[in-house]
Order: sequence, then structure tokens, then C-alpha cells
Amino acid sequence: MANQVKTVFLLGVLSVLFVAFGGLFGEQYLWMFGLMAIAMNFGAYFFSDKIVLAMHGAREVGRGERTGLRHMVEDLAMRAGLPTPRIFVIDSPQPNAFATGRSPQHGAIAFTSGILNSMSERELRGVAAHELGHIKNRDILITTIAATIASAIAYLANMAQWAAMFGGQRRDDDGDSSPMKALVLALVAPLAATVLQLAISRSREYLADESSARTTGDPEGLALALGHLESAAAVTEPAAASPALAALFIVNPFSGVGGTIANLFSTHPPIAERIARLRTMAGRSDWRSGVISPRRAAFG
Repeated sequence: MANQVKTVFLLGVLSVLFVAFGGLFGEQYLWMFGLMAIAMNFGAYFFSDKIVLAMHGAREVGRGERTGLRHMVEDLAMRAGLPTPRIFVIDSPQPNAFATGRSPQHGAIAFTSGILNSMSERELRGVAAHELGHIKNRDILITTIAATIASAIAYLANMAQWAAMFGGQRRDDDGDSSPMKALVLALVAPLAATVLQLAISRSREYLADESSARTTGDPEGLALALGHLESAAAVTEPAAASPALAALFIVNPFSGVGGTIANLFSTHPPIAERIARLRTMAGRSDWRSGVISPRRAAFG
């Protein structure tokens, strides 16, 4: 029920943004942007997963391809009590991954080629189980819609910047400059998108980390993977198509961009804190450790 409320709220935010943007240009534009909002609501709910996969150039893995990866995901999905999600690969050197889909029955996991080529089997199991945790916790629809909204906000902000530069000197009935309003929107919209994602993303990562540990019985495996991912993200080209989509990934793809100020607005909790929590779990007697040898996985 809580997730349904969040989904309705996010779709409402999308509607308000589009209608408000139309209002900047006069009442005659309100109906057009209202129709756009309805179309975006429909698309965000039913097709947001397809949109984000397409934006990253993700290719679905066929039944006869990457059998080791497929068997691993099938095994973990069975352990988690989930249908096996579709598996996608993104051609990116940065090790990373994300889950998407509006329900467990429509779930998908996308791995970058970088993560498949560089991680040990133990680490990759932890990552895959983390993404399955998002599917099991039913937060992937919320996050995917949030990412779609953030992308839409970024697009609106870009339109507003052009409107501010080329909107001329037309003034509305109150005497305020429409280009000035557009400029304000261009400045405020990206911040609103960041706040929206911050409100959603951080706690869900902790929950997915815990779900991964319970599924694999090996919290240390994911802890090792997170350290690997953080180091790689700092020195490789971001895997995300845009910063608006960063919240989808297991670690922030842009953690190496922008320095300290950017980290203050990160959509992910600190990796060090996530690793510390996992290692605290690993130290308890109810967790198995080292169940899979840390050999290089044959998933590339």
C-alpha cells in the first residue's frame, strides 16, 4: 500500500510539472501540457522500464547466451522466491548494474559489460542478489518512475533555458516576464529532481543490501563487490545515460564526477556505511561466509 501511495504521488508530481510549465507560456498551452502529462503518466507506469533500458542501449540476453550468468540469476531468484527476471547487458566499461520493471513478474536486471568482465563469481552473486532484493521489495517501479520523472524534469529545464534566452520581452497579465519565469524553472527544476530522488533512493539501498545477504548467506561477498564498484566508478566513464538516471544503479555511476559538492546530493548512501553494515551482519553467527570461492566469474 505504501508503494502504491508513493507511485501515485510521483505520477502527480509529473502532472503538476508539465501543467505548470505550460502555464508559463499562457493559458492556451495548459491543455496541451495537460495531455502530455496524461501521456507521460501512462508511459511512466507501463513503459518506464523499457524507456530506461533503451536509453542505456541495453540488449537482452538470449536463452543460449551467457549460460553461467543465467544459471546464477535463476538460482538466486529461486532462493529469493521470485520469478527469474529478464537479463540485459549494457556495453559500458564501468562495473555497475540496476533492476527495473513494474512488478516481480515484469522484472529485469541489467549488468554492464564491465561488471561481467571484472568481478569474481562471489562478488557478482552479491550484486545480482542485491538487484533481486529491489525486485522482491517492490521498489523498482518507484525508482524507475522517479528516474523517468527526473529525466523529464531535466528536459523541461533545458526547454526553459532556451525559452529564457529566446523568449523575447513578452510579459504576462501580471507584468512578469515569461522568460524570467522560465529561467527560474530552469534553475529550480534540477534541484527538485535531486530532492525527489534523495527522498527515495537511500533507504532502499540498505534494504536491498540486507536482502542480498539473506539470499546468498554471504554478506561479505556483496561488501567486497561494493568496494570494487566504488573504486571503478571513480576512474571509469559513467555507465548511466544521464545523471537523472543515476539512482537506478547499485552504486552512483557519477561518484567520480563533481567532487564533494556533488556527493552531498548523491542519490546513494555512503559506500563505507553500506560495507560496514554488511560486515556487521557477516560477523553474526547466523550468516554463512565464504560459500563460493572468489574465482573470476566466466560471465564475460
